[in-house]
Amino acid sequence: MRLTATFLAGHGATSARLDAELLIAHALGLRRIDLYLGYDRPLAEAQLAAIREPVRRRAAGEPVAYITGVREFYSRAFEVGPDVLVPRPETETLVQAVLDRVPAGAGCVMADLGTGSGCIAVTLAAERPRTTVVATDTSPAALAVAARNATRHGVEGRVALAQGEWAGALTAGVDVVVSNPPYLTTAELDDAPRDVRCFEPRGALDAGVDGLDAYRALLSSLPAKLRRPAVLALEVDPRRADDVLLLVTTTFPGAATAKLEDLAHDDRVVVAEIAGDPAV
Repeated sequence: MRLTATFLAGHGATSARLDAELLIAHALGLRRIDLYLGYDRPLAEAQLAAIREPVRRRAAGEPVAYITGVREFYSRAFEVGPDVLVPRPETETLVQAVLDRVPAGAGCVMADLGTGSGCIAVTLAAERPRTTVVATDTSPAALAVAARNATRHGVEGRVALAQGEWAGALTAGVDVVVSNPPYLTTAELDDAPRDVRCFEPRGALDAGVDGLDAYRALLSSLPAKLRRPAVLALEVDPRRADDVLLLVTTTFPGAATAKLEDLAHDDRVVVAEIAGDPAV
């Protein structure tokens, strides 16, 4: 394992030891803890061969989650692949922002716009059993992954999939909108780490020259689709949190807004509680 970690570090992996543990455990069908419990156990040639291919893929820059086909999010395992973004821990702040504003026994309709793997929609449906969640995406391949994740976690009856752009895919009003839209500028994406720049879907990352294109499109699609009162929660790049907040308050004047920090104390979520007449 140490040699594998050293090899990956030499090929640019920033979390080489963790990557090595995950890949070896996956290749051998073990838990990570099993690697330490059997640390001195010799490996057969077939086992070594099984390890080499995923390690080679990681050394070429492919994300670990695409190699193993799974990523944990909010204590659940989600299928991922090159058609969807790899869920990030920071996005759990977005989910928590919604859960904090929707009581456990509440019955409402939520929308996850740009759902990707469905990790947000599925988590919200699982954590709030009286809700339904409409998960939208422009990519049929991403929606297929989201559908499998909904089935995997037993919420397929309460997660509806809709193909289309932002709220334009919704056919009825919703009480809560949540989204993790693209928020990197084109230049930032071009300078991003190799595993992001070369492997994750560019359309889910690139938000144009100023990093705000997706927010403008999303917000312009919303007013006619939000019931009142309503909750809106958006993940943001900390560098543009104030810009997104301004777009939200311009779209929904009078909304009660806040910026929420992630565990690294970076502004990660803009949330708005919107009351009043939808026509206002």
